[in-house]
Amino acid sequence: MNRRERPPSGSRAGRAMVWAALRREPSLLLRLGLWSLVEAGPAFLIGHAVARAIEDGFAAARPLTGVAWLAALGGVWLLAAVAARQVVLAVAAMAEPFRDDLLTHVVHRTLGEAARPGGSGAARGDSSAVARAGLQVELARDAFAAVVTTVRGFAFTLVSVVLGLLTLAPQALVLVLPPFAAGLGLFLASLPRLARSQRAFLLADEELNESMTAAAGALRDIEACGLEDGVSDRLRGRVECQAAAARSLAAVTAARTAALAVGGWLPVLLVLAGTPWLLDGGAGPGVVVGALAYVTQSLAPALNGLVQGLGVSAIRLFAALNRITGETPPPAEAAVPAAGPAPAPAPAPAPSRPDAVVRLRGVTFSYGPHAAPVVDGLDLTLEPGEHLAVVGPSGAGKSTLASLITGLLRPDRGEILIGGVPAPEVGPASRVLIPQEAYVFRGTLRENLTYLCAADVPDERLAAALAALGAADLADRAGGHDAVLDPAALSPGRRQLVALVRAYLADAPLVILDEATCHLDHAAEARVETAFARRGGTLVVIAHRLTSARRAHRILLMDGERALLGTHDELVPVSPLYADLTGHWNPEPVS
Repeated sequence: MNRRERPPSGSRAGRAMVWAALRREPSLLLRLGLWSLVEAGPAFLIGHAVARAIEDGFAAARPLTGVAWLAALGGVWLLAAVAARQVVLAVAAMAEPFRDDLLTHVVHRTLGEAARPGGSGAARGDSSAVARAGLQVELARDAFAAVVTTVRGFAFTLVSVVLGLLTLAPQALVLVLPPFAAGLGLFLASLPRLARSQRAFLLADEELNESMTAAAGALRDIEACGLEDGVSDRLRGRVECQAAAARSLAAVTAARTAALAVGGWLPVLLVLAGTPWLLDGGAGPGVVVGALAYVTQSLAPALNGLVQGLGVSAIRLFAALNRITGETPPPAEAAVPAAGPAPAPAPAPAPSRPDAVVRLRGVTFSYGPHAAPVVDGLDLTLEPGEHLAVVGPSGAGKSTLASLITGLLRPDRGEILIGGVPAPEVGPASRVLIPQEAYVFRGTLRENLTYLCAADVPDERLAAALAALGAADLADRAGGHDAVLDPAALSPGRRQLVALVRAYLADAPLVILDEATCHLDHAAEARVETAFARRGGTLVVIAHRLTSARRAHRILLMDGERALLGTHDELVPVSPLYADLTGHWNPEPVS
């Protein structure tokens, strides 16, 4: 089966779970059926009550008789209201064990993934994957209850109307049943296409929301790497994909509307047009009105409820079941048009030397005209190939400095030059910023890793870069360089590795890692920083562990008021703040 195709709506496992839920307690089904009979009482009585109230009561100058028939109908409605409450309770008693079954399946599946090498994101500790599975369970439970309620109500109403017409005006069935059956058949014939269109729209909407959320959370990364055009093209593709799915759904919805017109309202016209024939057959005016009441008050609403219930709730039910049972791929492989090409490569850099010197002269920056400076009069020179670690307490301006060097922020005073070019004018291919929450988009592993490369990258170089940063198993777990990545299924550490390998392949002479290894353990962090140091170029690390600072050539200590520059051994005796940081630095890896 093609990767982008979907299995039929309602997977085998999903259907089995639904039938198991329905057959679990026969006594509950019996109770539901009995209360449904009571609830369907008005659907049977309405035509008789209206006909008798007119013919035996008001038309015969016996208003009390007419009122009595209508009062009887009202009493049956009250009983139906009580029965409706019991129906809801019975359906809930079926839906809650169904929900428990689904949760049990999710837990067993998660534990199985955890025991299998290369398990899913949920098994690797990605709590968002478990949360998404829980949401699918809740959606399935609600949709199951809606489908049971709708189908049950339609079936009992249809039987009640047929029995009512059969006992009131049998000849009217000739006018009512054929168009009703035609409308029902038209809807059932359109249901498979409706299911595909509805599912495609839901998945396209999911993908758009997920892509928008990912892009919004990585705006700093996107802007720093000059990826605005590529990301915009990709999001535009998602929007067009959703619009195409919406147009397809609208076209099928038109067929659904036609089914309602044929099955629900054509019988009304036929009864009105056939009134002379009914009267000639011995039916009175009250019987004709009663037949119309059956159609307009019972049959048409029941058909409308069935169309809405199966056309929406059933689709949601089996879509959720497919996700829960694992028989449907994640949204990235939805049966919708491709969301446009991979993001375009970063634009060519502005002129700058590969061995460019980074100079900060009197740099001052504050967030607002009356705010205290975050960076105040900073002078700093980074020679080509130098490895600098930036340390300091939270809020000291470390990430602000990273944004200033990459040109995302402009200093209030002073200047920042990279190879003699002001930082905001330096092309994004000349420097790369990897923030703590890096941007990984829904696409192939190759597209993600070569995002910043202007030319094609051979498999050998991809494999070498992955190996250098200790990320070789990324390709193995994904299924190869051309396998589609689901960002939500990747742990935070693996998302960071994807972004780090991307920066490594970009060959930018200046790399800034703004806590870009915080989700890696000590060994993985050391391997990444060592790989970038051996790669050549200038490396700036916003450090969150002492080990990162000890690996650097020099350390820049920021405390919000002044900055100190030196080696570890130089800073410990002269800076109480640095000495305190070395004593309280987080030595544990972040999971």
